[in-house]
Amino acid sequence: MPDPDFTSRRIAFVLVEGFALMSFAAVTEPLRAANLLAGRRIYEIFHFAAGPKTSKMLNSSSAASVAVAELGEATGAYDLAFVVAGGDPVGFRDERVFQWLRRQARYGRVLGGVSGGPAVLANAGVMENRRMTLHWEHAAALAERHPGLLLERTLYVVDRDRITCAGGTAPLDMMHALIAEHHGADFARKVSDWFMHTDVRPAGGPQRAGLAERYGTSRHAVLAAIEAMENRIADPLPLSDLGQIAGVSARQLNRQFSAGLGRSAGAFYRDLRLEKSRELLRQTDLPILEIAIATGFSSAAHFATAYRKRFGETPSRHRLETLLGR
Repeated sequence: MPDPDFTSRRIAFVLVEGFALMSFAAVTEPLRAANLLAGRRIYEIFHFAAGPKTSKMLNSSSAASVAVAELGEATGAYDLAFVVAGGDPVGFRDERVFQWLRRQARYGRVLGGVSGGPAVLANAGVMENRRMTLHWEHAAALAERHPGLLLERTLYVVDRDRITCAGGTAPLDMMHALIAEHHGADFARKVSDWFMHTDVRPAGGPQRAGLAERYGTSRHAVLAAIEAMENRIADPLPLSDLGQIAGVSARQLNRQFSAGLGRSAGAFYRDLRLEKSRELLRQTDLPILEIAIATGFSSAAHFATAYRKRFGETPSRHRLETLLGR
C-alpha cells in the first residue's frame, strides 16, 4: 500500500479536441482506482484544453465530453503532464500549447503523450534525443515530418523525463508500470486486478514474448524488477528502489537474480542497458555521448569501458563495422 506519509502527485492532462476516448480512459481510470484502493487521494488529476476553449466541455473521438479548463490556467507545478490526442495529431499546430510544453520541459517536468499525443510533443520540439512511440496509424507521417526521431513500434517508452504510449489499451500497461514504480508492484497489481487486467504486458509490447518466457524464470520479484528495469533504461533505478517495487529487500533481490539468472540484479541491469545501446548504435546516427546518456551512463568514457567489457569492442568500432556492412 502507498506510504501513509506520501503527498499526492499532481497530474495534468492536456486534451486535443477529438482526443481518443479509449486511450484517455485507459490512462486516467487507473489513477482513480488507485485513489479508491488507497483510501485517499494519492493522485490529483487536472484536465486542460489544448488550444482555444469555446465551452467548459471538450469532445472526444466518440463525442463524449470532458470538463476542461483553459491551458492558461495550468499555472501550478505538475509532477507529470500528459498530452492525449486523436484525429490528425501530426498536423496539430498551436504555438501557445507548444510554448507551454517547452516551458514545462525547461522546468524539468515529466512530459507524456498518449495515442497521438507523442506527435504533439514532437511538434513542440521536446522529444529530441529521446526514444518514443505513438499509435501506429500516425508513425509514418510523423517519421516523415521529423526524420531524426527515435521512433519505436512498442506499447510505451519511458525515457528519462518523457513517457510516450501508443494508446488503445496500452495505457493500462503503462500505468501499471508507473504505479508500481510509485507505490510497489503489489499495489499496482491490485489496481490492474480492479480492471480485470490480469495479463500486464511489458513496454516492448506484443512483438515480444512475455518476460517469463524470454528470461526463463517465474520468480515474481525478478520479473517485477525486470519490468521496472526495461521501463527505466536512461535513468536507472537504484537497487533499493527495484527491491521496493518487487516487494523484497535489495539483498533478497540480488539473491533471486543470482539463483534464477546467474548474475546479480545490477549486472543484469547493466547488460540490459548495453543491449539497448548496441541497438541505438546500429539504428541511429546519434553521437556516442548521446547514446551513453540515453542508456544511463554518466560519460562516454564510462560507457565505452562497460561496452568493451560486455562486447569485446568499443562503441565506435561497432558503429564503423555496422556502416561497412559487416
